Amino acid sequence: MQSPKTAHNGHLTLQNKIENLPPRVVMVSVLLGTLTVSLNNSALNPAVPEFMKTFDTGPLLASWIVAGFMMAMGLTMPLTGYLSNRYGKRRLYLIGLGLFVCGSSLGALAPGINWVIAARIVQGIAGGLMIPLSLPLIFSVYEKEKRGRITGIWGTAVMLAPAVGPFVGGVALELASWQVLFIMNIPFGLSAFVVALVGLPIARQDANDRQPFDTRGFLSATLAIAVTMMWLNLLSEEILPVLAMWGLPILAVFAFAYFIRTERKSPAPLLDLGLFTYPCYRISIVITTIQSVGMFVTLILIPLQLQTVMGYGPVWTGAALLCTAVSGSIFVNIGGRWLDWHGPRLTVTTGLVITGIAAFLLAASDANTPLWGIFALMILRGIGLGLSYMPVTTAGLNAIPENRLTQGAAMNNISRRILSSAGIVIASAYLEWHRQTHAPAAQEEMAAISQVFLATGLLIAGLLPLACRLPSKVFVQAPVSPRPDL
Repeated sequence: MQSPKTAHNGHLTLQNKIENLPPRVVMVSVLLGTLTVSLNNSALNPAVPEFMKTFDTGPLLASWIVAGFMMAMGLTMPLTGYLSNRYGKRRLYLIGLGLFVCGSSLGALAPGINWVIAARIVQGIAGGLMIPLSLPLIFSVYEKEKRGRITGIWGTAVMLAPAVGPFVGGVALELASWQVLFIMNIPFGLSAFVVALVGLPIARQDANDRQPFDTRGFLSATLAIAVTMMWLNLLSEEILPVLAMWGLPILAVFAFAYFIRTERKSPAPLLDLGLFTYPCYRISIVITTIQSVGMFVTLILIPLQLQTVMGYGPVWTGAALLCTAVSGSIFVNIGGRWLDWHGPRLTVTTGLVITGIAAFLLAASDANTPLWGIFALMILRGIGLGLSYMPVTTAGLNAIPENRLTQGAAMNNISRRILSSAGIVIASAYLEWHRQTHAPAAQEEMAAISQVFLATGLLIAGLLPLACRLPSKVFVQAPVSPRPDL
């Protein structure tokens, strides 16, 4: 029988071997897991009509295949700070990957729509554990002056996945059945688990650093996020009675206000709102959130313009979206290098200017704009996003203490997802209102699309004064924080 001392020495030997691995092994470990989750989520989006047909269900229940994933992810993200503090980032990331494989297996064997939704909820919980940890895990092995280039590589996968995923999902549905959308995740998820088991560093933890669980903060945050996301998803279906239409957002506001009050007084908050006292981080949240709204709203506007107004098929819509993804994935690497060399102010401002110009030019387009012109503008959008989106995220996380990175990443993800959902609903509601109050003509449809593009451009232009307040120097030294989240 192995003695405790021998077991302890064996654990230290394993820990030393893992710590001596090159940083790029950690990068590959995180990238493989993150890419698997991102591809899965976007690949299932075009399959909703197939699920409706297979299980003979309506759009409301089928929409929860997407909404259930997003809601579960949004509710899980606030927990990552506490759970990573208690169990460590590496262990929590591995748990997330394990849950993702389990959810994929459940989905592949699902006998009905309710089981499919349950599988998606499990996958959403897994994604909520993994996504906020991805950048903190990468940052733990790279110095701040190298993080721009590294997150550029990470951002390439993040920007390509939403465009490639629907194509992969469409091909899978064409050649096989919907079960393949779950089955294909299993080998990739298991591979990611093995690589992460070997490649992720084992953090040294101090038992005295463990904080009590913020029960009131968790319950109020859960209520606020759940009610908000439920209202946004149901509102888009136009099924809410008047009482619920106004009652749900009021309830969400009260829950959110109580959450803020609780977190400000708690010695160990679930989400550390004190991070907003760091100006660079606060600015980065605002910029990434508005850019996310523009990104997701464009996913609605471009298909409408190309298919409804200009008469092109869905293949050309996918090609237009792919233009943004490819150019963005190229320039996110350039933006990362610029961030390391010139600092965030020049890099992010340049990206915002290019993104804003693309939005204004899209607003000026019409049914007679050549297809290559739309492609060129989508490429221009990708260049702007590549130079601004990930670099400003990196700059914001660089500005906060190292031991609060998980909290900072979680706050970034939650803000982007909730406000992007709100932006989609507002844009969709405006388009629907315009359609009902104007003649059903392509010209009127194009006018509404142009107006939403114009509003997006104005929002991005409004970010320029904030971007000019970002640090001009390359390295931002974050002060030491007494709150650990390792």
